[in-house]
Amino acid sequence: MQNDLLHELESRGFINQCSNMDALNDALNNGKITAYLGSDPTADSLHVGHLVPVMMMRWLQKYGHRPLMLVGGATGRIGDPSGRDTGRPMMTEEVLAHNIAGLKKSYSKFLKFGDGKSDAVIVDNYDWMKNYSHLDFLAQFGTDFTVPRMLSMESVKRRLDNGMTFLEFNYMTFQAVDFLTLYKKYGCVLQLCGADQWGNAVMGIELIRKKEGKEAFVLSTALITDAAGNKIGKSAGNAVWVNEDKLSPYEYWQYFRNTPDELVEKFLKIFTEIPLDEIEKLAKLQGAELNEAKKILAHAATTIAHGEDAAIAAENAAAALFGGGGNMENVPTVEIKMDGEMGMLDFLCAIGLFDSKSDARRMIEQGGVQIDGDKVSDWRASVNPKNEFMVQRGKKNHLKVVVK
Repeated sequence: MQNDLLHELESRGFINQCSNMDALNDALNNGKITAYLGSDPTADSLHVGHLVPVMMMRWLQKYGHRPLMLVGGATGRIGDPSGRDTGRPMMTEEVLAHNIAGLKKSYSKFLKFGDGKSDAVIVDNYDWMKNYSHLDFLAQFGTDFTVPRMLSMESVKRRLDNGMTFLEFNYMTFQAVDFLTLYKKYGCVLQLCGADQWGNAVMGIELIRKKEGKEAFVLSTALITDAAGNKIGKSAGNAVWVNEDKLSPYEYWQYFRNTPDELVEKFLKIFTEIPLDEIEKLAKLQGAELNEAKKILAHAATTIAHGEDAAIAAENAAAALFGGGGNMENVPTVEIKMDGEMGMLDFLCAIGLFDSKSDARRMIEQGGVQIDGDKVSDWRASVNPKNEFMVQRGKKNHLKVVVK
């Protein structure tokens, strides 16, 4: 009989691939298990692209199983080559520590941490990897990985023609040792991952089989893409951040409110805990009524990440901006100091609406910037100080600017 958790995950569209579904089903039916999900600290927040396996882990915990959330303090020093055409930049110890703290904050939004049997635990692979010298690592694991097997991985094939380094080539061996270590220390038998991590994760179950003579499992989920079909992430430049110091709850709410019509049902199943029978009804809505389903999606997803008060505030802000009602105090706000008039490009960058003057100029030339409802047509113009501005980028990004 199919395990209830697997039925839930399959019904919601989480499952992409499993190393041995029948055996995993039996393991889940025989009792509670421990599973892990890892993320390297390449940024100080998770983003929506990370959330499919995170939500899968949330369901695992709801069904009484124990999550291990791994931050890659060691693997982050190498850089995962999966899905990349170039190597990742090296990070300082200070940046690594800052990013790890940010990831822990993100995880705590979706999972319950503590000392209970199903409470989540944070682990850092630097805690065990730092104990291996290069000779120790080769002596213990060097014969467990063959070069032909490593070269067969898609993440390696993609990089061979454009300069994959020996450093990156070692990444999959580190991830495999992570799984083995968590198996031995915590009894962890399942790794959750995105589809792009499949090869690295499979190396882990092969290592456990060689070293322990036991079977472990990998369960992958499909990647979330944007409207153009691109993987959502920091490297792609389209990340929708989870932590509020990176992206306001209002902007997070707006992301889900603006879900393309064809993805509403999928996002309701993945990013919310709304019962499936209710989702089925919402998915049947058409035309203007579908916008109500999008609001329900935005409210439910934002409530999980930021709490219900933040979700309600975001909805009120949207009503104030687009419907002529609601509370304008909930609109994202930034304060700046203006002693006199300021150049338009300097102003737009100072309030954080653009990362560079060239980006601001390009958007102005495309007609995509408004101040107090008036389209900005000349990037050479100046902005005269007043108490408050309402600045708009594109159709959906609004910012209230308060002058000190």
